[in-house]
Amino acid sequence: MPNILTPKNIVTRFAPSPTGFLHVGGMRTALFNYLFAKAHGGKFILRIEDTDKERSKKEYEEDIVAGLSWLSLSYDEIYRQSERGEIYKKHLQAMLYKGSAYEAEENSDGTGKVIRFKNPNGKITFKDMIRGDISFDTAELGDFVIAKDMHTPLFHLAVVVDDFEMGVTHIIRGEDHISNTPRQMLIQRAISAPEPLYAHIPLILAPDKSKLSKRHGAVSVNEYKAEGYLPEALINFLALLGWNPGTEKEIFTLSELVKEFNLEKVQKGGAIFDHTKLDWINREHLKKLPSKDLEIFVSDILKTQDSVLVKKITPLILERINKFSDINTMAAEGELAYFFERPQYSSEKLVWKKSDSKTTKRHIDRMIELFQNADFTSAESLKPAIWDYAEGEGRGDVLWPLRFALSGRDKSPDPFTIASILGKEETRERLRAASVKLGE
Repeated sequence: MPNILTPKNIVTRFAPSPTGFLHVGGMRTALFNYLFAKAHGGKFILRIEDTDKERSKKEYEEDIVAGLSWLSLSYDEIYRQSERGEIYKKHLQAMLYKGSAYEAEENSDGTGKVIRFKNPNGKITFKDMIRGDISFDTAELGDFVIAKDMHTPLFHLAVVVDDFEMGVTHIIRGEDHISNTPRQMLIQRAISAPEPLYAHIPLILAPDKSKLSKRHGAVSVNEYKAEGYLPEALINFLALLGWNPGTEKEIFTLSELVKEFNLEKVQKGGAIFDHTKLDWINREHLKKLPSKDLEIFVSDILKTQDSVLVKKITPLILERINKFSDINTMAAEGELAYFFERPQYSSEKLVWKKSDSKTTKRHIDRMIELFQNADFTSAESLKPAIWDYAEGEGRGDVLWPLRFALSGRDKSPDPFTIASILGKEETRERLRAASVKLGE
């Protein structure tokens, strides 16, 4: 019989194996367990399943812990299976004594003994909170191995014992674990453990509905941190992989997700990993950051202490990035260099299409005059200073040399934006330098 539960005694667990870096699929599982527990005032446990001594590494455990910390998924308790050998041994001894397990030869040649579970060969049905009733004929499983010896329990036994001892009430995990459930339920009955409630969440798929791979986004969670994604944005994105609040709302904080989350709205079909959607969500969360925080990020990435310039260029940068690492890309491609140093270029680059050097010089000299009393507070306040002149002489003939004199680039923000950031004196100095080039 399933446990009779009240919201306050709900316990969930995230149980990764430290045999590799924590990827988005694992973190989504952690998130759903965390949200469900916190939504009901329950307990969220981290259990490191490190019984595979050869493949388990401390660096992978540290990566898991760091990922959870970065995403603010705090756990109430932490356990390591490698430290729980005596507990597994106690249950194995009891199972051997009762006859629900027995020692057997592992190999046909008689070498090596293992401990097998004595399968009663019945039918098992459990109610999945997402998928409804699921049935298995356990006779097909045979007498499966649950331990190599008294000191080396295998996956199914360790999981069941831990869930029992830790009071886990809800097991929320990927649908690839459905096939593990009948073995684990048989062991639960053998050790008189209450049956937890199961919820098998959909797998995360690539856009072409194939298995998610590294090229599609199945990389370490901490790689997303290194790329400059915000933790709240990644949490938001992962929550929507297989779950929908039932409204049009798509941008959530972690606390809002805790209030909204329920398993009834988790879908059965595979969840598509859409990198474009992740970028969009991250942009929306970037917009919500306080200006001061954004300026600190920009200053650190560009390695500049010019707080006045950083304050001016941060809104411009925010319009053009999806994540903070895009600032590095912009800087590497020279898109921001002209804010910090005067550009180098040939005089021919200043001339627009069918115009000529003499005419272009005249336009530049005129703009130097017009900018003398202009308002450089913003692009909007600056634009009227030369707009009528540009309209009368030809916008391209006037605005192109202005853009190039300020940035030295074919593509850049509009020249009024650049000029307002550079300020009156620097703008006029760059125009004077351009005039000199054309005069030569």
